Amino acid sequence: MRFRHPDGSTVHLSYCTNVHPAETLEGVLAQLRDHCEPVRKRLGRDRLGIGLWLARDAARALVTDPAALRGLRAELERRGLEVVTLNGFPYEGFGAEEVKYRVYTPDWTDPERLTHTTDLARLLAALLPDDVTEGTISTLPLAWRTGFDEEAAATARTALTTLAERLDALEELTGRSVRIALEPEPGCTVETTADAIGPLSAVPGDRIGVCIDTCHLATSFEDPQTALAALATAGVTVVKAQLSAALHAENPHLPEVREALAAFAEPRFLHQTRTLTAAGLRGTDDLDEAVAGGALPDGGPWRAHFHVPLHAPPAEPLTSTLPVLKDTLTRLVGGPEPRTRHLEVETYTWQALPPELRPRTRGQLADGIAAELTLARDLLTDLGLKELP
Repeated sequence: MRFRHPDGSTVHLSYCTNVHPAETLEGVLAQLRDHCEPVRKRLGRDRLGIGLWLARDAARALVTDPAALRGLRAELERRGLEVVTLNGFPYEGFGAEEVKYRVYTPDWTDPERLTHTTDLARLLAALLPDDVTEGTISTLPLAWRTGFDEEAAATARTALTTLAERLDALEELTGRSVRIALEPEPGCTVETTADAIGPLSAVPGDRIGVCIDTCHLATSFEDPQTALAALATAGVTVVKAQLSAALHAENPHLPEVREALAAFAEPRFLHQTRTLTAAGLRGTDDLDEAVAGGALPDGGPWRAHFHVPLHAPPAEPLTSTLPVLKDTLTRLVGGPEPRTRHLEVETYTWQALPPELRPRTRGQLADGIAAELTLARDLLTDLGLKELP
């Protein structure tokens, strides 16, 4: 979906396909048919943006077979879909029964992360619509925090510098500009936007910036105004933003709140949980650790890294951090010019919701994703952006 900002520029809204993960090219083509096109039709649009997730095997199949890449581009066009952004965070196995810590490997100390991201950049340059010259890719925020020392930091910095040089060469060759966005996430080396400033300032140029995920921002209790102002002062570009909402518990000391939270503790994804205390941010690596008691102070609200549907916050006594999303979006695109032009709805946890809240059919999932995009569209038009055909 495209929107005209009051300054005349185009802002793109997509939804991320990691919600229906596919490891192979055949799987990617199937998800376009079975999921993405039905969402577009529910919205009544001729064109729908998708934030494509390409696992390692799918990406390599496309890189090594130009005919397959042309076929994917033709399939996107045939189904009324377009790609201006990729989610390069998960490498493979995002549909596994247990993802947890695996999603952070390979990290930016591993040469394979550089190779994979370079491949994604080349693919994106070839998949961009004819009238679009800028693409973006979000990636993991360097590494999970454990064992990340100065030597690891230097290795990651070298890899990102090399990537920036490759992206410069790619633009010279293709005329397409691709930028990479580190996505701060709780528990990682770069957990907050403040953590991103140092590593990104060390990489020459502006090819590498930050991806603001509003669920992650809220989980870490970051204030959108403070976070975005600090990035601007440091000269760090907001390359893209992921529109998502975290799980919020106002009174975690109450037994009924703990019981409600426990329903969201599931075995597939990591749900880092945080609370803000007078001594600073405290947290656990997963929701079940917090719910069990003793690991996290419960005198103030808890927020968990669980992407809940934007349009359907959980029932009381829980809620979502949708207000943080709205505040962030206002500051990103509500001003005289947009801070970023690529927005992506990323609720990948539909099938990890408590059983009674999960979609039971493809149709119900498509209905939910369409409802999320409708909410995001309404937020944008309320900010003065005009939806384009």
